[in-house]
Amino acid sequence: MSEEVATALQEGRGVVALESCIIAQGLPAPVNLMVAQECEDAVREGGSVPATIAVLEGRVVVGLNAAELERLADPSRPMVKLSSRDLGVAIAAGIDGATTVAGTVSVAKRLGIDVMATGGLGGVHRDASVTYDESADLVALTYNSVLVVASGVKSILNIEATLERLDTLGVAVVGYKTRQFPGFYLRDSGFELDWSVESVDEAADAFARHREFSITSFILANPVAAHHELDRQLHDEALESALRKTHMAGVKGKAVSPTLLAEFANHTGGVSVQVNRDLVVANAALAGAIASSLARSLA
Repeated sequence: MSEEVATALQEGRGVVALESCIIAQGLPAPVNLMVAQECEDAVREGGSVPATIAVLEGRVVVGLNAAELERLADPSRPMVKLSSRDLGVAIAAGIDGATTVAGTVSVAKRLGIDVMATGGLGGVHRDASVTYDESADLVALTYNSVLVVASGVKSILNIEATLERLDTLGVAVVGYKTRQFPGFYLRDSGFELDWSVESVDEAADAFARHREFSITSFILANPVAAHHELDRQLHDEALESALRKTHMAGVKGKAVSPTLLAEFANHTGGVSVQVNRDLVVANAALAGAIASSLARSLA
């Protein structure tokens, strides 16, 4: 753990966990490193300390320094995608890896970090009735009580099935200034939410009350800003193209999401990458403000 993160936790100040898969697998270089730095800056502007999490040489590192972020973002270095189930094996093997949402919340909960920021959550894949392909994020969110700021789930997934699974698993899903569940690149996925909050303090208080009754996570769905949203027609065309090409290539398992996102970027001429960048930085800023509010309320 970095000295800055350790000190912040000891002093009861806000800390925000940041996943590292977006750096190693989610965004192309050199945008990935710039986004990692922008997310950390956004958390600080919100009044909290950023804690980007990864595994380097078999050590879980919480609060990567500048050199470690560069190492993670280097496309020439192999980085394994690490969910919660992979952490122990990766540590024993002494390898380098980037943490998913599942891996990140597992580490955060163990250390007492209450807030996390990401771009979009994993969920139920479109052909899950045949392949049983469902993100481990959903399972990890059922036993790690962390507030996760995300712009919904990626539109490459079965959003309706994902929301149903989250409901069954008892994970709270609350909109931030919206009753519409966001679809990552789009502000509205077409599915309505039961709950919403209108301010940072209200979100922090709702999460604190949630933890009194449940061990599950609390998803705060923060839609991408209206002026950053991807054009819906372009989105639908890119989605159709990405799904078709991925199916034809026979891509399965962990490779599905990064392959689909790469096809999205290719079809949109890089516009989807910029939208991804905008929304994840906005989520980091919101998470920083919420973590700071939560810390004040607990002081």
